[in-house]
Amino acid sequence: MSARRLWLVRHPPVAVERGICYGRSDVALAAPVAAAAATLRDKLPLGATILSSPLRRCAELARALSDTVTFDHRLQEMDFGDWEMRRYDTLPRADIDLWSADVWGFRIPGGESAADMAARAWAAWEEWGASAGGDLVVVAHGGPLRVMAGRLLGLPQNDWLDIACPQGACIKLESGPDGGWRRSETAK
Repeated sequence: MSARRLWLVRHPPVAVERGICYGRSDVALAAPVAAAAATLRDKLPLGATILSSPLRRCAELARALSDTVTFDHRLQEMDFGDWEMRRYDTLPRADIDLWSADVWGFRIPGGESAADMAARAWAAWEEWGASAGGDLVVVAHGGPLRVMAGRLLGLPQNDWLDIACPQGACIKLESGPDGGWRRSETAK
């Protein structure tokens, strides 16, 4: 079995004030995408399949990296429902406490749980990652990218959120001869 390579690329910083919950909201990037794309382009393979979240902070970057991009709504960030575009410090304390007690299972009012987001992101991987016949670049958000990296690396679910996934950077994974995956590098 030949080695496969996967680049998990997180969108650059967004034009949202610090402390605002913006998950599924379609917010703009803080700066033009050209500089981030130029930096990443040097680290990504030519001719790779590019899969992206359709939210514009990812779509703009993906289109700057390639003329051929496939968009998949399952790669969108978690839907924070009633919390979207609200300051975290204005959210009901009881809800924050429930979320902290069960990060994966708590369903955000009017939105989804982290487990819901993880299931749809993994379904996208199972469809696209399993069928990609070569290098694959996934341009998405911190949540879905951590899910993919965590599962592929065989980490316990509670460790997935600790995976470093800086904005405007990528995580490179490679498959081994046994079919398992290992982290190769993080590039910014």
